[in-house]
Amino acid sequence: MTTSHNPKIVSRAELQPLAASWRAAGHRITLTNGCFDILHVGHVRYLHAAHALGGKLIVAVNADNSVRALKGEGRPVMPAEERAEILASLSDVDAVVIFPEKDVRAIIREIRPDFHAKGTDYTEQNVPERDEVEACGGRVLIVGDPKNHSATQIIRSRSKTKTKTGPRKS
Repeated sequence: MTTSHNPKIVSRAELQPLAASWRAAGHRITLTNGCFDILHVGHVRYLHAAHALGGKLIVAVNADNSVRALKGEGRPVMPAEERAEILASLSDVDAVVIFPEKDVRAIIREIRPDFHAKGTDYTEQNVPERDEVEACGGRVLIVGDPKNHSATQIIRSRSKTKTKTGPRKS
């Protein structure tokens, strides 16, 4: 396995001091999270909208085991390190961290983000980590375009195409 040397990809131990240094420099911190199994235009628009809130954008990426627990067998399609590297290459993203839990409550407690951005498949009331964000003095914000893009749907439609026509030739 090749590991990325992208300085935007940080360990959990590096995340808290990084966020503290940004905050000391006057930046607000926005946290967002997800599986990001197959990056699609919905993700790009969501991350752009999260970055537009101002300050620094941290993307927490579910580790492979947590993706499997959330999405089922056969997922993730790409390993966490590759998903993190792709996300880190985006100009809207300031840092990426991989986390093993099913949700980001622990990271919220560690970095106390000003904003926790979630996509339009949520409402401010049903974000699982809302209680933790508010307890840490932050706000939950819903950003991005309407949820009509989904990695799960892309994977399903590709599987159906392969089943009907056989494997694609490269």
